[in-house]
Amino acid sequence: MLRCIAVDDEPLALDLLVDNISQVPYLQLIEQCSNAFEAINILQQQPIDLIFLDIQMPGLTGLQFIQSMPQKPMIILVTAYEKYALDGFNLDVTDYLVKPVSFERFVKACNKALELFELKNKKEVATENGNDYIFVNVEYKLLKVVLTDIVWIEGLKDYIKIHLKSTNRPVITRMSLKTIEEQLPSGKFIRVHKSYIVSVNYITAVMKNSIFIGELELPVGDLYRDVLHNLTGRSGG
Repeated sequence: MLRCIAVDDEPLALDLLVDNISQVPYLQLIEQCSNAFEAINILQQQPIDLIFLDIQMPGLTGLQFIQSMPQKPMIILVTAYEKYALDGFNLDVTDYLVKPVSFERFVKACNKALELFELKNKKEVATENGNDYIFVNVEYKLLKVVLTDIVWIEGLKDYIKIHLKSTNRPVITRMSLKTIEEQLPSGKFIRVHKSYIVSVNYITAVMKNSIFIGELELPVGDLYRDVLHNLTGRSGG
């Protein structure tokens, strides 16, 4: 069950949003708000998993509201304006709906939020239980990735490529490198660059400014030089 709130300053739009939410069985509407300040009060009082949020609102816009949150739940923007879509996705919203929204499109956005919610919970359980795998979202399904199969991970803006030993085809998923780094056991994986995480087991050689995985050479960023020292017991070179 996803605990959610609906935020829109237009009463008719808010009523329609609330009605749509009521028809989705895994959504639990905690509160409906006519502005962002009401929503802030709700977030301070109780945990919320998902926010359905309008953009153009008096006092504090939806985008300003998102930027003000230190820890964001999932957010689905519901707006009459297409022009803010890029801004929304740069703020890592779950989906962007343009009014009028069909119920089919609304449910599709909700399903996406549910998948992300379940993915997060599976990762947390795996970490707590010391499991040797993680699940990542690939083309609207959760793909199981065994940790010992991961050779290295490459960050590409909003996406990552997980390079595996078992296949030449990398797993591509919408996730930041920081997010997956938090899910990996630190003793087995190390961050060597703002764009790379590598499995310690597959490192074959180390130089001052780079590491090798077989014939593959990856650079070591200036901020990650201490990683080499911790790995080898020397500064490299």
